[in-house]
Amino acid sequence: MKRSLILLAVVVVMIGVAVYQNIEKSKPLASATTALEESSSANAASVEVKPKPGYTAPVLTLPDLADQNMVVGGQNDKLVLVNFWASWCGPCELEAPDLQALSEEYKDGMVLLGVNATSYDKERQAREFVDQQKFTFPILMDREGAATEQYKITSFPTSLIIDQNGIVRERVTGVITKAAWKEKIDKWLPTSNGSSS
Repeated sequence: MKRSLILLAVVVVMIGVAVYQNIEKSKPLASATTALEESSSANAASVEVKPKPGYTAPVLTLPDLADQNMVVGGQNDKLVLVNFWASWCGPCELEAPDLQALSEEYKDGMVLLGVNATSYDKERQAREFVDQQKFTFPILMDREGAATEQYKITSFPTSLIIDQNGIVRERVTGVITKAAWKEKIDKWLPTSNGSSS
């Protein structure tokens, strides 16, 4: 019996020493890994996909009003202004004429995509809104809420300017003036593709 207790005590001590050594060995590795992760995130922030300035915009495909698929996000030949809206949104109605004017004025260097939050709206009312506002830019239907979710839209209108490399450059929640939009667009528009005015 005494022999069994001594053997058990030796085994417990050996296990304790082994655990202690493993903990001590893993500490430098853990701190090195943390430093590497911090360095990587600082240097490659634009590679990470997030719907905020400085990060790669989520890429997804949505149908337009004719059920033809269009891609939102990703690389593009032009600057892209994505506007999330709903037909019941009063501020969306206020900004509608300015968005239509901007889409015409900057047609050579920018694409405006209107994304209706169809999962929070009625498609028939969204189509009526488009007709009333006489939109000529592409209107996409977020029927399942995937775009609203991936772009973290919590209020309407919310708009993002995405550069040719698919990086979010501006995020605007609410209505801003046409002049403020022009300032933001001009800031990110390549000089060779300015507005037509």
